[in-house]
Amino acid sequence: MKLFFGEIFPEVKINEEEQTHILKVLRMRTGEEIFVTDGNGNLAKGNLVLEGKKVLLEVSEIQENLPDFSPKLHIAIAPTKNIDRIEFFVEKATEMGISEITLLQTEKTERKNLNIEKLRKQSVSASKQSLRFHFPVINDLTKFSDFIKVLDSSKTYVAHCNENLERIDLKLLRQAQQNSVEEITFLIGPEGDFSDKEIQILAEKGVKAVSLGNQRLRTETAGIFVAAWNYSLM
Repeated sequence: MKLFFGEIFPEVKINEEEQTHILKVLRMRTGEEIFVTDGNGNLAKGNLVLEGKKVLLEVSEIQENLPDFSPKLHIAIAPTKNIDRIEFFVEKATEMGISEITLLQTEKTERKNLNIEKLRKQSVSASKQSLRFHFPVINDLTKFSDFIKVLDSSKTYVAHCNENLERIDLKLLRQAQQNSVEEITFLIGPEGDFSDKEIQILAEKGVKAVSLGNQRLRTETAGIFVAAWNYSLM
């Protein structure tokens, strides 16, 4: 399947950057079969029609509301000082079906500036590569204090490294949820972990803590680990 990004409704339109890629990089020809998704669960199938610099699609079939991954996973993660690491996380988590990513500004977050649009483009690219028809939402950098105002504590967990506090083994988490939860949110801290104050605030809100194992994982590794764990449940 040759999958590209574009609009499906009210009519099928291939994204302009994708058109350029088709013409100048892939050098595709009129008549070749491709698929176009809008990233919202809709998919168009058809044959290319090249008209000068324009790339059109002669549509043969449209599928609407294709099923998404379940359970849905939202990871709120502090961006790393080395931007390459968080970009790697976004790519791999997208491939494994994550539904939403929030970049979290905590007390110990060192990186305050992010190119969110670049991360979104990388997510679109990874979605196409892994044949996803539902693209994950990539939220702007959000302050910890703002994020906790809207979280649902019954579906939210925090992964931190404080061994002196009670933490649920990740292996047991699905049993604790009785396999009925449709969506789940994980908070992953920065290099240096969440502050004691932040951990206390989350505990007071009823957010349970989880352990990701005996090893201390880097921020992006912890995020990928959780994404892989959720992927295994799909």
